[in-house]
Amino acid sequence: MTSDAAGAAQIGGALARLRRATGLPVAFGGLVEPGRPQVRISELSGTTTAALRSLTVTSGNGLGGKAVALARPCAVTEYSSSRQISHEYDVPVAAEGIRSVLAVPVVVRRRVRGVLYGALRSAQPLGDRTLGAALAVARDVEQALVVRDEARGLLAQAGPEPAGGDRGAGWEQVREAHAALRALAPRIADPGLRAELLAACGLLTAPRPAGGASLAPRELDVLSWVAAGATNATVAERLGLRPETVKGYLRSAMRKLGAHTRGEAVTAARRAGLLP
Repeated sequence: MTSDAAGAAQIGGALARLRRATGLPVAFGGLVEPGRPQVRISELSGTTTAALRSLTVTSGNGLGGKAVALARPCAVTEYSSSRQISHEYDVPVAAEGIRSVLAVPVVVRRRVRGVLYGALRSAQPLGDRTLGAALAVARDVEQALVVRDEARGLLAQAGPEPAGGDRGAGWEQVREAHAALRALAPRIADPGLRAELLAACGLLTAPRPAGGASLAPRELDVLSWVAAGATNATVAERLGLRPETVKGYLRSAMRKLGAHTRGEAVTAARRAGLLP
């Protein structure tokens, strides 16, 4: 899946959650186009026409453009007559029959990456509770995009393993990032994104030999941090586990790998293609 397609899918899933969380019958949104100060509406949910599809919203224009320019949520009760926004997009908005609209920017590292809209077909104030629910959905999208960016950056850094086992500081940094991303995966609510993140982590490891050793996800999480040089106490803190639980996972991993020490377990896991 390309980056654009993956991002659009993330927006599409967020729209369904936004409708459930807010009770708003209509939702739509899209991502900021790379290198351009504009959002292209690519995803629709609850609409009855295609009037808004592929609409390009320029920063500063209309409700969504205002949200992009200010990097904060905006809402109007009667879109067509509001004096708070400009009216470049009145025709498609009227064609869809929506009146009360909110727009919530998706902001990652102080940069607006997209906009989520929710709307009513009647002119009613959209209260703080509705806005808060929409903001929570936008925060989920922001987290997902951060994870996707980190995974992409990690894959870009990870080149082939140096010949002769010459592993420098750069490779150790890759290992630490691999462990951090594995620790983050269980906290991702979206199962598709979680699976995609774990698959990206898997690309950092060597191909597994047929019939090789296999570890449970938590055993691999623990061993990933051990490989990065973390103590049991640090592993417990990173993974939100008790130190005794970490020891249990580590013992189980050592037994499966036929290892007698932590170091032997890490070496065996690397040979089995389980760790970078």
